Order: sequence, then C-alpha cells, then structure tokens
Amino acid sequence: MPRLAHIALVVRDYDDAIAFYRDKLGFTLVADEYQPEQDKRWVLIRPPGAPEHATTLLLARAATPDQERFIGDQAGGRVFLFLATDDFDRDFAAYAAAGVEFIRPPQVQPYGKVAVFLDLYGNRWDLIEFAEPG
Repeated sequence: MPRLAHIALVVRDYDDAIAFYRDKLGFTLVADEYQPEQDKRWVLIRPPGAPEHATTLLLARAATPDQERFIGDQAGGRVFLFLATDDFDRDFAAYAAAGVEFIRPPQVQPYGKVAVFLDLYGNRWDLIEFAEPG
C-alpha cells in the first residue's frame, strides 16, 4: 500500500489558494461551503484526471482560537489546507513542470520526505510524504 503524500499549508486567503490549484495546477472546484455554526469554510477540489468521486482537498479555517493564533504567528494567515494524494514524486514533478517555484527541493526528514514551494501569491506550502510508522 503506497504511503500518502500530503500538502499542508498556511495562506492568507482562501480564494488565492483555490485560484492557485484551479488556474495553475488544473484542479476542479467541486464544493465551497461556509458553515456559520463552526465559522468555517470548507472547500473540496479534485485533481486533474481523478475520478468524479475523488475529491481530495479540504480547506478550512483553524478549528480553535489557539490554532488561529499559531497560524497567524507563523505565516500571517488563518487558512489551513490538507491534500491527500498517493504519489509524492509524481506530484513534485507535475508541480515543477507547471512552473511552481520550489524553495527547498525534496529532502528526507525523520517524519518523511518534504519539499517546500511558493504559490502565485508568495504563500509557502509544504509537500510532505509521511514516513510509515515503525
């Protein structure tokens, strides 16, 4: 079973993040819903070529005020995005071919493989393939 490659990031604006994936990387916006009772906006998008049911991106505000402060302190923003995919090397190559600027090439860390890139708006993203436990 392949390990999952994940993207986790902090950005200043939801619409910037959506535009980056839609316009630069060819993802399709599937759903965009604000839930006032949780004060969260959830966004699902689908990678190019993926089956219709394969929405893999979940975008939402931080779940707690403590997380909001942490995110703000770290990157001046309040958006967290998590993308589950199945192939780090394929995604790295596709993003690089699309002109994504990697500010740190893939490196192996104790928690897995990671590369860092910037989107069109200068937001910093981490492409991570988590190591299998054990």
